[in-house]
Amino acid sequence: MKTQTTYHFIDIKGTSIFYREAGPKDAPTLVLLHGYPASSHMFRNLIEDLADQYHLIAPDYPGYGRSEQPPIAEFAYTFDNMALIVEELLSKLNITQYSLYLMDYGAPIGWRLASKYPERIQSLIVQNGCAYDEGLETFWDPIKAYWADKNNKEAEDTLRTFHNAEGLKWQYTHGVADASVVSPDNWEIDLRHLERPENDRIQLDMFYDYQTNPPKYPAWQEYLRTANPEMLIVYGKNDYIFPVGGAEAYKKDVKNLEYHLYEAGHFALESHGVEIAATIRDFLNRKVANKQ
Repeated sequence: MKTQTTYHFIDIKGTSIFYREAGPKDAPTLVLLHGYPASSHMFRNLIEDLADQYHLIAPDYPGYGRSEQPPIAEFAYTFDNMALIVEELLSKLNITQYSLYLMDYGAPIGWRLASKYPERIQSLIVQNGCAYDEGLETFWDPIKAYWADKNNKEAEDTLRTFHNAEGLKWQYTHGVADASVVSPDNWEIDLRHLERPENDRIQLDMFYDYQTNPPKYPAWQEYLRTANPEMLIVYGKNDYIFPVGGAEAYKKDVKNLEYHLYEAGHFALESHGVEIAATIRDFLNRKVANKQ
């Protein structure tokens, strides 16, 4: 039986944050952390698929989706700040035990939370998200050039193409055997939010700040070794952005790892959502629900 998804705005540190919620509030919670350049919209079907048995929370970060976009002069668009926003949201919702779904930008945001509060983490689900240098290949070359020189106009122009209309469509359809299964609503909705004044600059700031993540990889890997969390990988193996080598690398440090690859691209839920939802349900039933 499907349960109704509800839609909310909440003030977090002076910023209006949008989030989706579904499922029984006394059930185990799964926090869904979206990637670039998307929003909680990417989880719309997964939420419905799991909400009969689990409590789902899916926020939009500041400057993404339906959340407020504070001016750059008033809010630093960094991964540290995004993690603090999610942390405060969970605190306001009185959620102290939860599983995390980490995808793309959601991975470094989630790793900050998991390594800071290991006692709160019931399990981890990683979908095309990185914690290893092996996951940063050719796609990242212009981003690394931008890290080296923020005034590099050629690199900046390349980064802008990632979130224009064609770049968005490519992110959703590259690596998908049958692109007709991917709804154009995805990139059209993303584009509407990305076309807000100053948002282009926000995306460049987030690209630039991504360089703060690789230096944290050793600490996050140590967290995986010492905390030994229950972990599931559901990964689109044709992803050009975070290639499959980044998924393989988790095997070095995670003992309690369940590993599933799909003939999918970066946004694997769009083409393999039904299969991934079934895998997640089975995983949570065995690893979390029986221990609640």
